Amino acid sequence: MASINIPFTFVVSTSESENLQDLLDDEALILKNKSHEIEPYLNGRCIYLVGMMGSGKTTVGKILSQAIDYSFCDSDTLVEQDVGVTTVAELFQIYGEDFFRDKETKALEKLSGVHRYVVSTGGGAVIRDENWTCMGKGISVWLDVPLEELARRIAAVGTKTRPLLVNEQGDAYTKAFRRLSDLFEQRYKAYENASARVSLENIAAKLGYIDVSNITPAMIAIEAIEQIGHIL
Repeated sequence: MASINIPFTFVVSTSESENLQDLLDDEALILKNKSHEIEPYLNGRCIYLVGMMGSGKTTVGKILSQAIDYSFCDSDTLVEQDVGVTTVAELFQIYGEDFFRDKETKALEKLSGVHRYVVSTGGGAVIRDENWTCMGKGISVWLDVPLEELARRIAAVGTKTRPLLVNEQGDAYTKAFRRLSDLFEQRYKAYENASARVSLENIAAKLGYIDVSNITPAMIAIEAIEQIGHIL
């Protein structure tokens, strides 16, 4: 099978995600100001977003990439394009998880050789040491979202596109929460390897919010830029 080719025109379209112009004026202004503060110190290094399924890596990544004038890439999408399937769920069904993990590692190896990309990684990318070697050439950011919020998000859109959830029993929220709890127990030590951590609970406390569901993707992107700034 052919090696993965990174589509260097793979950038965000305004129809696929929130555009900076669509954000609240104060959010867009804060994003731009904070991105200008860190941009000189990034030196073109890629930013890898890690976190559990449903943590918002793709949505936040697209906003973040626009704010810092980077391109955006989803590693799952690269794998889908390489294999010729439309979803990761389809790939799991046909080839299995090990095949997907091998392809995911190859995609991250390819991405480690480029610059100025915000990369949304798969939820399980953190479990392989070789993936951390690839991501170590850039800056990794863990989007840490409470399990209850993750389960709520996934239940709202359904579990059919989540291959690690399709065989769980029960209502959508219950089976999502149960499986997410198991996965988090297996992965949380790996997530802690990230260069920076963006905690929705910390954002909520800072803003005086009771419910993390009120936190917008732009707020998360702002916090990501702040946390990146702390380590540069």
